[in-house]
Amino acid sequence: MRLIQFYREFSRLSEYTHSLTLLFARFAIAYGFYDPAMMKWNDLDAVAEWFGSMGIPFPLLSAYLAASMETAGVVLLILGLFTRFISIPLIIVMIVAIFTVHLHNGFSAGNNGFEIPLYFMLFLFIFFSQGAGRFSLDRLFFDKK
Repeated sequence: MRLIQFYREFSRLSEYTHSLTLLFARFAIAYGFYDPAMMKWNDLDAVAEWFGSMGIPFPLLSAYLAASMETAGVVLLILGLFTRFISIPLIIVMIVAIFTVHLHNGFSAGNNGFEIPLYFMLFLFIFFSQGAGRFSLDRLFFDKK
């Protein structure tokens, strides 16, 4: 009985870390999108050529869209602004990355597998379902309270 009470109290107290956890997760995922976005912007023609070699339709447009979504994702995730909205195109970017680049390499990140994009996608689903948390512009602008 005491264990159950202890666990309930422990669970109640741990809920106070919810927004801080979302904040740190947003920063980590934003950081993870930063380098790929900048690499795309630094040589869009090469990215478009690479996309074309993989059979991605409209490779230059796709390169612009991917770079734009990743860049917007970095900014919006850091700010916690439109977090649920930006999660959707970023999830799509991760799905495309998994199926066009990583899947044939297996799961392991060490072999350029789909492990890291899968983790990013899972975090983005968390942001989609949970929002940005208390420490965000979403809360400031859109909270009903």
